[in-house]
Amino acid sequence: MHVKTILILLVLALATIFALVCVLLTRGRAPSTCQHRPPGQEDADAGHSLVFADLTPQELLQVVRYLRGQLGVPLVDASRAKPSDNCIASVTVQLPAKAEVLRFLDAGGARPAREALAVLHFGNQPDPNVTEYIVGPLPTPTYHRDVTVQKYGGKVPYHRRPALAVEYEQLGGFLKSQVFPAAPSFMRQVMEYDGSSLAALTAAPRGSRSGDRLTWFVLFQNVSGFFAHPVGLEVLVDHSSLDISQWVVSRVFYNGQYYRDMVQLESAYVQGRVSVEKVRKAPRDGDFSSMKPRAPPAAPFPLQYEPQGPRYSIRNNHVVFQAWSFAFGMSVNTGLRLFDVRHKGERIAYEISVQEALSVYGSNCPGGMSTRYMDGSFGIGRYASPLVRGVDCPYLATYLDVHYLAHAEVSRTRRSALCIFEQNTGSPLRRHYSNLQSLYYGGLVNSALVLRSIATVGNYDYVWDFIFYQNGAVEGRVQATGYTSSSFLHGDGLRYGNRVWEHTLGTIHTHSVNYKVDLDVGGVKNSLVAQDMVFEKTRAPWSLEQQIERPQLTKKVLDTEEQAAFRLQEKMPRYIYFAADSKNKWGHQRGYRIQISSSAGEHIPEASSMERAVSWASFCNNCGFCGSSLAQDLVAWITAGFLHIPHSEDIPNTVTVGNSVGFLLRPYNYYDLDPSIYSHDGVFFTSEQDVTACETNPIACLPKTASCLPNLPPFTYDGFKNISRL
Repeated sequence: MHVKTILILLVLALATIFALVCVLLTRGRAPSTCQHRPPGQEDADAGHSLVFADLTPQELLQVVRYLRGQLGVPLVDASRAKPSDNCIASVTVQLPAKAEVLRFLDAGGARPAREALAVLHFGNQPDPNVTEYIVGPLPTPTYHRDVTVQKYGGKVPYHRRPALAVEYEQLGGFLKSQVFPAAPSFMRQVMEYDGSSLAALTAAPRGSRSGDRLTWFVLFQNVSGFFAHPVGLEVLVDHSSLDISQWVVSRVFYNGQYYRDMVQLESAYVQGRVSVEKVRKAPRDGDFSSMKPRAPPAAPFPLQYEPQGPRYSIRNNHVVFQAWSFAFGMSVNTGLRLFDVRHKGERIAYEISVQEALSVYGSNCPGGMSTRYMDGSFGIGRYASPLVRGVDCPYLATYLDVHYLAHAEVSRTRRSALCIFEQNTGSPLRRHYSNLQSLYYGGLVNSALVLRSIATVGNYDYVWDFIFYQNGAVEGRVQATGYTSSSFLHGDGLRYGNRVWEHTLGTIHTHSVNYKVDLDVGGVKNSLVAQDMVFEKTRAPWSLEQQIERPQLTKKVLDTEEQAAFRLQEKMPRYIYFAADSKNKWGHQRGYRIQISSSAGEHIPEASSMERAVSWASFCNNCGFCGSSLAQDLVAWITAGFLHIPHSEDIPNTVTVGNSVGFLLRPYNYYDLDPSIYSHDGVFFTSEQDVTACETNPIACLPKTASCLPNLPPFTYDGFKNISRL
């Protein structure tokens, strides 16, 4: 054999041996742990966002101490207070006036004084009332002033106070010690009541006339998912007296029949005059209402991770993500809110916040038919629930605690009540594949930042999201889940919902959610513009005998609040936007469009005595705008909602799919072109380029830059500590 051939074979053999050794050495080696790289953008906030920050536990403590020492009246801790006591119902941050904040943020003005808003229930006074005080400055208060008349136009009568947690405890004790013992045979033989086997759910509002404080309590089997286990018994309690011993039962309902009180029900039952419908006793796990999975664990679900760490930064209450920055907070009453929302350094909104959530129920049972829940009165922020890592939010999201003081004098910390994460939606934000003329592909992954909280108010869980997209759009969205409320199925119950179990009627109801959107588009002076289209009939210029119907743009500036308030089911222009005084490169007013996703219907008949209390919902599916004039600082009040007719697939739980409403704020001629073209995530390559080269196509680098293992923190959960109960 030729020497040259032998040498070549020897080299090939050595190369093969080397390759095999490399494979054997690397076989089984785990990928390296992902290395964190700080986000490219810097947070230049310098603490300015703290002007919007929620109160700290120390500040809450100082406010309570000040009020105890300065009001000159005895105060009982709200967690133990009787209706006849004075107590501090809640303390939250008092936000400074907008003009004052803007002088501080934009003109180098003085930092506004930090203040608190304290709500007090004065039951131990000749004229019991609810009073609100502004307390400041923090952290060391020296003054307080009564703002009740200024806010409400007069004193707030005591009967208008929301029920505190302790009042629900007192009502529960009243049912157990006074109401149920009045019908011993009925409760033992029909309800199979053993002292703890029933759970009560409150209806609201508390009466039908001003001054009422009467509440229907619907009774359920006290099992897991009790909301789906009505037993047919409902009790109306008059708890208007400040003396708990004077509380009385006003009416009792059982299986379609009304009774004066439990004594009358017991007498009728003993005499055999009650139509009894016994409910099969459910096991403690609830059986059909249990959320325990019916299938064993299998392969884990997909996880998202950040190969080089989060691309957003959080400092105090301030978030920076790519071209976005904003401050955030949590109102104990209304929930999640944003402030000073900026894109590319320019403010587009001063405030975007949840305001209220309304549900109106129907039923042929009294508790259901009289229910109009306004969740702000219970506390949307107060009932923000601890988030479960990997389910409520992505496993690697950033989880934040919130602090609040309500229904007690000691502040509470809700662990992991907020989460922030960047989410790859799995679809392109924009893309085009060109197979005409030139051959190329251009696209951008739709990766957005999400700020989330989930409030569990009784049976329902509301998932509140604010989402920031790379094209300058912001989305406000709420998804409804949890347990559907139910009534005992009897008589003509199917007129008010669907049967979902043997004795369970899933009751029809509406959801209406209201947002405040204070847009500042190119400054505080904005106008409101409506655009739509009509079909214009014309003759084709090249063939006059041919008629064409072509879409034509219509435009109208809405000069008054009356023009800008679009009522329920009224036809609304399909494009509504806030317009700035300035123009873009192409001569158009720079604007931000409001686009609403909603399927709400009539919230409540306008002739109803309760309509004034929820009149904002008469603008369902639309917007109400207001300002000093419509060429000044404007605020949009956006209501979105949907109808829910519970069905068998709502057992055990209502799913979020299809139960989501909200709105989008989208740039409309605000920029000269789509700002997402400047995103670092963009992809573009042509038929003439090497698509496998990293410098041409960053996606091709992922096998190298993303071939690491995320560092998953251990799973923890503190959600069953310091819980707030209705």
